[in-house]
Amino acid sequence: MWKIDQSALVRFAAGVSLLLPLLPTLPAGARSKETLTTPGLVREFDAPIEEVRQAVMAVVRDQIIHGTLIFDKEPILTGAEAVDSTPLFDPWTGPGEVYFKIRQKAIAPRHFKDSGDQGTIAVRYVIIPVDAYRTRVKVDAIYMETAHRVPHESDGTVEKMELKEIKEHLDVLEEQAAEAADTRRRQQSAELVKQSFLRQREDETTRIASAQSAEKDLEQQVAALHRDLERRVKAPGADLKAAPFRSAANLQPLAANASVLVLIITPHWIGIETPEGQRGWLPVELLEPLP
Repeated sequence: MWKIDQSALVRFAAGVSLLLPLLPTLPAGARSKETLTTPGLVREFDAPIEEVRQAVMAVVRDQIIHGTLIFDKEPILTGAEAVDSTPLFDPWTGPGEVYFKIRQKAIAPRHFKDSGDQGTIAVRYVIIPVDAYRTRVKVDAIYMETAHRVPHESDGTVEKMELKEIKEHLDVLEEQAAEAADTRRRQQSAELVKQSFLRQREDETTRIASAQSAEKDLEQQVAALHRDLERRVKAPGADLKAAPFRSAANLQPLAANASVLVLIITPHWIGIETPEGQRGWLPVELLEPLP
């Protein structure tokens, strides 16, 4: 058998009696703090902070606590509201932007460890930029009983579902951005086609105008050339010869001032054509230019 040193027991009891007044007295079932820092969940998104903020704010304001319910017959827990702050979380001292959503008078919500009675669910969202194209989001969820002030941490379901909602909003934003970009591309393509058509039409108009101008110039040149080649018969008239000889046969008489077209010019004779198409020869001295 062990022998007990009575003097040692007395000294131990005296030491315990001195320490007892220094220990805090806690009510049964109470915890040391009325706030609870949960591990939470973190997810990184390949999106700039502006888009992530827009998605997070949509979830903060959707009036739903995702991933929990208070009655099995209700698929979702509604009635939540966005708030600027809540004492149910310790102050956030890290980087980023912080947002909150709470749902009061929740009765023993699912997916909070050992939850019971009526209380408040609080969700915290922290948006942390990583770089220009990546953003991290941390979500925490707790449930605080109203009467006993007992906090209960989430088993991760609420955080997971809240992040899922944020991802779905980002997908919608991405899809809308893609549709907007596609619309802009179609509009730009249509505008390019329109501009190309307008340029083509302008080019055609320019070519037509140029061709018409060239045609007009050519007509003027032909008219000038034709005028240069026209002559008229001097008075009192002359006989059209079949050959450039005075002894050649007469083809027809030509009246004074009759217009003829010059075909061939020689030193003494000119081959001409009458308006009726008759061709022949006249002495140079019997023709003169038109006035």
